[in-house]
Amino acid sequence: MAALRVLELYSGIGGMHQALRESCTYAEVVAAVDVNTLANDVYKYNFPSTPLWAKTIEGITLKEFDRLSFDMILMSPPCQPFTRLQKLPKYLLLENVKGFESSSARSELLKTLATCGFKYQEFLLSPTCLGIPNSRLRYFLIAKLHQEPFSFQAPGQILTRFPDQYPEDLLKEKVAGKVGEISSSLSSEEKNLGPNIGPDCSSKKSLPKGAFLFKLETVEEMERKHNQDSDSSIQMLKDFLEEENEEMSQYFLPPKSLLRYAFLLDIVKPTCRRSTCFTKGYGHYVEGTGSVLQTAVDVQLESVFKHIDELPEEEKLMKLSTLKLRYFTPREIANLHGFPSEFGFPEKVTVKQCYRLLGNSLNVHVVAKLISILLE
Repeated sequence: MAALRVLELYSGIGGMHQALRESCTYAEVVAAVDVNTLANDVYKYNFPSTPLWAKTIEGITLKEFDRLSFDMILMSPPCQPFTRLQKLPKYLLLENVKGFESSSARSELLKTLATCGFKYQEFLLSPTCLGIPNSRLRYFLIAKLHQEPFSFQAPGQILTRFPDQYPEDLLKEKVAGKVGEISSSLSSEEKNLGPNIGPDCSSKKSLPKGAFLFKLETVEEMERKHNQDSDSSIQMLKDFLEEENEEMSQYFLPPKSLLRYAFLLDIVKPTCRRSTCFTKGYGHYVEGTGSVLQTAVDVQLESVFKHIDELPEEEKLMKLSTLKLRYFTPREIANLHGFPSEFGFPEKVTVKQCYRLLGNSLNVHVVAKLISILLE
């Protein structure tokens, strides 16, 4: 049996390639394409034998495409280069951000797929559906040429919506490949929900008896976090963390950030079963770029934040410092994204650059599951 020939577009640091390996598919990546020189350095560091083309998709000629004779395209973000080909690939997997499902680009893509004879399935998935304590909601599309047996539902129907609010057993059944007859609709309430729900100071819900609302959280946020941390089907963060050592000092939040952003931070402990999406600005910008880790696990957040706004700046900083807050390391974020321990970065890549590259990457475990579904 010949190996499946795979073309990886917008290859980045190689998340799709790593997912292909994890899916145990007998395949060969015949070419990876990306214009980001730093990402290409990381890709070559981890996949040295794969041909890497540092050019834009538009810069690839029809002859170059045809010469690759590929069976599958893995890509993120979307493009439709296969429309120029004489011989279409058998399989296609596309990843993009939440919101793509309602874009005009997605409409054009679906038209192209239908014209070319593909049937497809769309998903909105987060790693939490696989028991990973990280919210990273993304749009995925898998497609297969209609000439071959195809068991997916009608084109255009998104089965999996918002995993953080979705029944866990139903979600796991879908991601395991049992997409059968199950479908769902998106309620008006769900349209306003996501993995990074921001503060909503207009909430009129009353506080549960005895509850202490600290930082800028609403009652809904507090309850959501409590429910996530109580979900035993999701692993604890401690399973993805490095051992604390002297080198960790570089990751602790500086006093200026503590004072300025204390009420906006999403603070998690190693025993938590959640973390917000890590973006490319993590470690450089504080607000909305990802969770921070409380390493002083015996200190209660409530005791630190209660009446803290009434304290002078020096005392406020002393109280916040007792939490020992630090950023997740690049290795820890890579762990949450599903990259194996042997996946690394060249020495010349800085910590800030690692954060940027990981923030633009994807979750390997989720893509591996979808590849397995696609090839069933």
